[in-house]
Amino acid sequence: MLADTALAVMWLGLTCYALFAGADFGAGVWDLLAGSTSRGARQRQVIEHTIGPVWEANHVWLIFVIVILWACFSPVFAAVMSTLYVPLTLAALGIIARGAAFAFRKASSEVWQQRLFGGFFAISSLLTPYFLGAVAGAIASGRVPAGLAKGDVLTSWLNPTSALGGVLAVLTCAHLAAVYLCADVAREGDARLAGAFARRAVITGLASGAVALAGTAVLHADAPALFHGLTHRALPLVVLSAFSGVAGLALLATRHFLMARAAAALAVAAILWSWGAAQYPAMLVGSLTVGQAASQPSVLSACLISLACGAVLLIPALWLLYGTFQRAQASQPRHRPTQ
Repeated sequence: MLADTALAVMWLGLTCYALFAGADFGAGVWDLLAGSTSRGARQRQVIEHTIGPVWEANHVWLIFVIVILWACFSPVFAAVMSTLYVPLTLAALGIIARGAAFAFRKASSEVWQQRLFGGFFAISSLLTPYFLGAVAGAIASGRVPAGLAKGDVLTSWLNPTSALGGVLAVLTCAHLAAVYLCADVAREGDARLAGAFARRAVITGLASGAVALAGTAVLHADAPALFHGLTHRALPLVVLSAFSGVAGLALLATRHFLMARAAAALAVAAILWSWGAAQYPAMLVGSLTVGQAASQPSVLSACLISLACGAVLLIPALWLLYGTFQRAQASQPRHRPTQ
């Protein structure tokens, strides 16, 4: 019971990271595709204004997940970190480069400096979620065995399932960012740009659905255990994700942007939890179950009590951060596009 509770709390943190940091990464993808310095200036201004106050806070969830994995499921932590250290290191470097470039671009006054740092920010935003998705694909396909460095350091994440996970991660991040940006831009009164982001959200949503559908063939051939779980035990969550995704596209088309946010978030959360349900009780497919990987009950109890105490401080602080930022946006003068 304690192990399952710790796993659920960790998965909740992973969901928060996917929803908040995912949109953060996706905003960088749209920054990359915004166009030239002059043509993309307004879009980059909106992106910078939207993620500026919260981009550092989003990675709290990643630290949260890593700490729980290390403290509560240390054999899994050891196996994942020692086998997948290449994509994890690349992802960490991407997060660092992305944050530094974002800060330096904002402080730069020369156009060439803004372009240089903007390029690092945008490319890191594209590559980092790919590597994280590749890590998820490696774990889900059973390519991370128990033990220190027992898996192949290259083929563990250079394989069809990891490639599918990486592409889906990039598309999902781009979709979430476009959906979130729609509401922010609409709140500022820029209907034209809100419509542009809505079109991008629809395109990336359709692309995500198409890749996910085509990916079933990949999973059937490359990760049969995961495929079986997704089409049996986790099927209700898969259906919920698909239904939420379609509903979100309909809401975007009718310009119900706030409701589209909720639908998009539910679609991503449902597919993430469907992975967990499909793999349960295995944490490392073919090697370790939740019960086998869990720490001693005393350790699990101490961790859960500490997390509960920390949540009393963390959740209100994050709520205040996001709430204050949203109110600040709403109180600003509305943008009136030039004719």
